[in-house]
Amino acid sequence: MRRLFAASLLATAAVAAPAAARQLTIDDVTTLSRIGAPTVSADGRWLVWAQRETDIAANRGRYDLWRLDLSHKGATPEPLANQAAVNENDPQIVGDSVYFRADVGGEDAIWSVPVTGGTPRKLSDFKGGFGGFKVAPSGDRILVWADRKPNAPSLAPAMEKKDPAAGEGRVYDKLFVRHWDSWVDGTHSQLFVLPLSAAGAPGDGVALEHGLDGDTPSRPFGGGEEVAWSADGRTVYFALRVAGTTEPRSTNLDIWSVPADGAAAPVNLTPDNPATDTLPTVSPDGRSLAWVAMKRPGFEADRQVLMLRDLASGQVRALTQGWDRSVGSISWSPDSKRLYVTAQDTQENPLFAVDPASGKVTRLTQQGHVSAVAATPRGAVVAINSLTAPDDFYSLTGKGKPVRLTQVNAAKLAGIDMPSVTRFSFTGANSDTVWGYAVRPAGSTGPVPVAFMVHGGPQGSSDNSWSYRWNPAVFAGAGYGLVAVDFHGSTGYGQAFTDAISGNWGGWPLDDLKAGLKAATDRFSWLDGSRACALGASYGGYMMNWIEGQWPDRFRCIVQHDGVFDARAMAYETDELWFDEWEHGGKAYFEDPQAFEKWNPVSYVQNWKTPQLVITGERDFRIPYTQGLAAFTALQRRGIPSRLLVNPNENHWVLKPANSRQWYREVLSWMDRWTAK
Repeated sequence: MRRLFAASLLATAAVAAPAAARQLTIDDVTTLSRIGAPTVSADGRWLVWAQRETDIAANRGRYDLWRLDLSHKGATPEPLANQAAVNENDPQIVGDSVYFRADVGGEDAIWSVPVTGGTPRKLSDFKGGFGGFKVAPSGDRILVWADRKPNAPSLAPAMEKKDPAAGEGRVYDKLFVRHWDSWVDGTHSQLFVLPLSAAGAPGDGVALEHGLDGDTPSRPFGGGEEVAWSADGRTVYFALRVAGTTEPRSTNLDIWSVPADGAAAPVNLTPDNPATDTLPTVSPDGRSLAWVAMKRPGFEADRQVLMLRDLASGQVRALTQGWDRSVGSISWSPDSKRLYVTAQDTQENPLFAVDPASGKVTRLTQQGHVSAVAATPRGAVVAINSLTAPDDFYSLTGKGKPVRLTQVNAAKLAGIDMPSVTRFSFTGANSDTVWGYAVRPAGSTGPVPVAFMVHGGPQGSSDNSWSYRWNPAVFAGAGYGLVAVDFHGSTGYGQAFTDAISGNWGGWPLDDLKAGLKAATDRFSWLDGSRACALGASYGGYMMNWIEGQWPDRFRCIVQHDGVFDARAMAYETDELWFDEWEHGGKAYFEDPQAFEKWNPVSYVQNWKTPQLVITGERDFRIPYTQGLAAFTALQRRGIPSRLLVNPNENHWVLKPANSRQWYREVLSWMDRWTAK
């Protein structure tokens, strides 16, 4: 898995080689530069992106715009917009201009700068903030999405007077009450269009959604991939789930179209599919609309099939129905003759080309995780990372190997000796082949303790990708041999393998984990299986609590982050009910209690004995922090050595640099304490 990046690591060492190599630490990871999605000019010459630098003192990230001249071999990146104390982000090139958002003076606005360089110019003057924007290919309109009160006629924020005598309480009549990490405040993310001319994009624009009840882009993670312009800039396409009273149980996003001038109401293009339709993407020639569709309502991890609609006739075809992989992103080539898509495949996330005529799929990259794509006249520019290397940009032409364009973190990673990664397979539950990997600390000579990491999701993967949260290379840098297994339920192995975990949380996955750890310790003599600590978050955190009751004598310690402790309480406390109910047979707890109790960790607390570190965030509404408190209470009442870390300002993830460093200090200290010889 490491071979693709061997040359890059050698190049890194050549930039600034210190006297002696050292191990990677979380302090290194939190200071790395992070590149955003690429945007490329129509002629293929200019590559522009936003790049995050971490301000450790302020405990946050800050963004600047960078560019690279692709017409000159060996060209180096240079700043395009990097005003001190200002965040410049979300760039997109239309014509000869780069449009971006910047918070000059503390308030976000849309700006532009010539792609060849120059003085940035402020374009918008509306107030109230916004979530994102897209400039029409025609260059005469800007689509903006922003949180506003329902049916807002424009971006102008509503003027509301608050009566201090009325009280501070929030009142609700339906779910959602809270979502991901925020209490619902009565606003929706809505679409508005501003005219764009030489004078800029003044005013408050016009609304497009005409009374639709829902968020577009969808909350909490939807973005520009869920909205699209027509090639002529006269129509907007977007994904939206009608909220009503069923939103917390519904995965029914639909694709809608609406005139860009707001003169008519939106039209639902996918009313016959009760499951997810999303990622609308219009071909540059204006003839076709591509998107992805799931089949099963209520299931958020169903296979995403690439669909194609002829915009003139309305004819719809499923392009990848016969390909047992789930499409994760879509980009058209400039000539509209191919589609670029990403899809997980056996611990990798490659780029593929799809023929829009035949649906034929061709793999374009091999190892590594393709995290972003920008099509060019000659191929594509992609961001690729791996378990041992953060994102950098590469150029792809045809089926040739990726050509590296950037070394963004060369100086920061110089002298760091990355671990080695070895993939392995074994026979798991149902006699299926199951894959895993082992990460060996650089320079290790004797047996090392084991960090047995269980991924979340549960429909996810321990794949060949870099992480700023759970980073296997950091655990290896701390002296641990990290082992991860893609148990039944993991993605990238076909939909049947992914489906196998639903209704089976504590069954086949645990069988796979047991067999996978044995396979790894039998194969790799450098792993000391007698000194193992298990750790996981989300579903992985659930599995830690399940292991406590079902496999209590295997590990010296456990690290449980945001895991389900009591399935009954979870069924009534979590935000997106569709997930929890699907995973337990599609019914609510009161309709089928046994489906939830079958794999409920709280029922086996009497078996618990392994020392456990419990971590939770007070802003986690996916698996509420009360689950962590309950697990810690159980450990304390049982007299089991235990420790609780609560982050008051973190959600299901740990995102702030200082909190990330604290997380690793606590986790590694806990593991060191219990795995010492």
